[in-house]
Amino acid sequence: MSKSDFKNRFSGSYFGVLWAVIQPLMTIIIFWFVFQVGFRAQPVSNVPFILWLCAAMIPWNFFTDGIINSTGAFTSYSFVVKKMVFKVGLLPLVKVISSFFLNIAFNFLLIIIFTSYHHFPGIQLLSIVYLNLCLFALITVLAYFLSTLNVFFRDTSQIVGILLQFGIWLTPIMWQESVIPEKYLWIIKLNPIYYIINGYRDSLINNTWFFAHPRQTLYFWGVVIIIGFFSFIFYKRMRPHFADVI
Repeated sequence: MSKSDFKNRFSGSYFGVLWAVIQPLMTIIIFWFVFQVGFRAQPVSNVPFILWLCAAMIPWNFFTDGIINSTGAFTSYSFVVKKMVFKVGLLPLVKVISSFFLNIAFNFLLIIIFTSYHHFPGIQLLSIVYLNLCLFALITVLAYFLSTLNVFFRDTSQIVGILLQFGIWLTPIMWQESVIPEKYLWIIKLNPIYYIINGYRDSLINNTWFFAHPRQTLYFWGVVIIIGFFSFIFYKRMRPHFADVI
């Protein structure tokens, strides 16, 4: 179902699934052009700016695509939701896996980009695998809450899109966290996606293992577990009413 869902997102277009690569790739190129060529950004952490930017943009692209795609999981499969014999609870997971296909391709692209600049990740690829699992877990627990809410409040997907536009600037993706005073930095770290972004950069640029920050790791998984608990409770309570409103 995830494979079919991925293909159906681009059915009818001439380039088909290539648009899944072209669109986020163009976003990265635009940001690179603005900051590298326009603002003449200097190397960050002793690596070219493009490497520093891609290390954050690749996981962020998966996060945004996974959240937006999964928010409409139940409404886009309304014909399935009304069939009691189908396990409706699988639909958000179908959407997340669909987005994960594209994420795999972009992670390979990320490795190629780093290798072309003589920064092959090496053993740190294990950290990238772990961070992808973290990101998959975070998107999944959010997907169950947002997709359930979207059944009863159809403006959810539009609101999520706006929040993600703010999120890319509130997360240290295009800017360095060093610009934030130390006493306020903890606020930025409350955002669970910070753990992923920082982990990617630590692994690929600083050769730092994911377990080098145990407090952040415990905080991240604590947040995922709490969100997951409330999301699944919310889904179970609202599931019997799906057929009435879809």
